[in-house]
Amino acid sequence: MLDYTHVDGLSADDVARLRAVYEPLTGSVRELIDATIRTEVDEDVVAAAKAEIDSATARLRAAQKDGSFGIQFGAEGDSMPWGNAVIGVRNPTAPPLLIHKEPEGVATSDFYLGAAFEGPPGHVHGGVSAKILDHVLGDAASRPGVQRLTGTINVRYRRLTPLGRLHAEARVTHTDGFKTYAVGHIADKTGITVEAEAVFIEPKWARS
Repeated sequence: MLDYTHVDGLSADDVARLRAVYEPLTGSVRELIDATIRTEVDEDVVAAAKAEIDSATARLRAAQKDGSFGIQFGAEGDSMPWGNAVIGVRNPTAPPLLIHKEPEGVATSDFYLGAAFEGPPGHVHGGVSAKILDHVLGDAASRPGVQRLTGTINVRYRRLTPLGRLHAEARVTHTDGFKTYAVGHIADKTGITVEAEAVFIEPKWARS
């Protein structure tokens, strides 16, 4: 069973307040990650920065939950997948993607990938592309109250994906019982770079 937690008494206003507290912190850490990769300061500045980061980390660890964040829900049904590796607003390793869902199983996202997502020089790591497509296709295949998890996914790399601004989209092709089939791609300004097809399965424990 997955860690879906309903937090009683956490109103929509509370969720918005918590997001306003933690999302700027996550953004600052994303900037720190990018700066860490690309900095060329001297060793004394690096040492001083490390001491400041270690001190901030210790302060944040003064109170923290055990394990992963999971997916939490407020009292009014607000979903908080904030630790997610693709969309998590509290996960600085997420790009993050903001996904727009349209009727009839379509999901799209415009997003930016910088230095933290590099594989071949100047281009996106293939595993990052696969991770993003897995999530966007999964969003297209799922709907409120119906969770579908990846059964299989096939990814085809048509050419290198440059770092920078990108577009992803996915759509459901058909559903067969507890299986939903989806296709999608990532594109840069000149066209598709990576495409995928996947099967998503509604697990037994979620069918009731």
